[in-house]
Amino acid sequence: MNIVKPESVALFCLTPGGVRLAKRLSGQLPMTCFTSQSLLEEGFESFHGTLAHTVAEVFNAYSALIFICATGLTVRVIAPLIKDKFSDPAVVVIDDQGQHAISLLSGHMGGANALTRYIAGLMGAEPVITTATDVNQLAAVDILAQQLNATMTDFRQNVKKLNQLMVCGGKVGLFWDRSSLATIKMHWPEEYCDTRGLVLITDLDDLPELDALLYVSLHDTVPDVPVPVYKLVPRCVVAGIGCRRDTPPSTVSRLLAQQLASQHIDPLALRAIGSVSIKSDEPALRNLANQCCVPFETYSVEILKPVAAHFPVSDFVRRVVGIGSVSQPVAWLMSNGRLVGDTLRTQGVTITLGVSC
Repeated sequence: MNIVKPESVALFCLTPGGVRLAKRLSGQLPMTCFTSQSLLEEGFESFHGTLAHTVAEVFNAYSALIFICATGLTVRVIAPLIKDKFSDPAVVVIDDQGQHAISLLSGHMGGANALTRYIAGLMGAEPVITTATDVNQLAAVDILAQQLNATMTDFRQNVKKLNQLMVCGGKVGLFWDRSSLATIKMHWPEEYCDTRGLVLITDLDDLPELDALLYVSLHDTVPDVPVPVYKLVPRCVVAGIGCRRDTPPSTVSRLLAQQLASQHIDPLALRAIGSVSIKSDEPALRNLANQCCVPFETYSVEILKPVAAHFPVSDFVRRVVGIGSVSQPVAWLMSNGRLVGDTLRTQGVTITLGVSC
């Protein structure tokens, strides 16, 4: 997901009025400002040749692009560069007089709608947002997923289907599966999530009339209910892993799947794997991270040692690594102490799970 960050905003302006607006905005929002050589001032960078050439060079280097110029010109410049809303940067267009701020591209996933509202507030301009869910005052499933750092099977297709269903007046229920967090005494951050237009469900045995059910859960199953169920899986499960040198990648992969299944955790919930820093180049662990499309985090012995003292000791691990255990202290640090289930120990591999919602 493309998240707009203040330090990764590029602005392009073509007129003296645009330069004045850019100076106002750059005082409130960190950004790199580009303009033509003839309008260049201190703090601005010159176009690398033409506007189109400059935009093409930096399009994927920034999370958000702001254009102070005509919308039509912006469209022509960015058209050859657009891929999809899950990877394109946010694009916002502002007119030369600062009267309107227009969310043009990646309104939800890229954050252009939020950035447009923010910029409009800074300038006293009118925000122009055309996303159907926004103008109808409805939540968007992709935004909810972003707020939860969640995903689902066939994410693009199903998000589009659910958003369209809501915009067309369909009834989409929302159920928070609190049981999937019960063992670690945590709760979903419901108060921080946009759920406008969704029908909040508290009892799956007493469903109102619905067209679909959005089911937020870490579990690897879905309820048997008489409506289509779309499971939204927050990516908050971490796995601390220790293994003998040159353990086959297939072994570690299979055992992680086994450990997740033993706790009835959906594999989509995995957020990261971790180990001790001496394992930073372990092929099986690096391969596993790539296979699961998650970060591989490592911790030094010095950081792990105080935590490892609270867990069972393996003399072999202590001789090789310098501490008596790896997977448990790593998972403890990654999850702030919220471990799930027992540690798996087999075939020279140890795996401990945790949850870091």
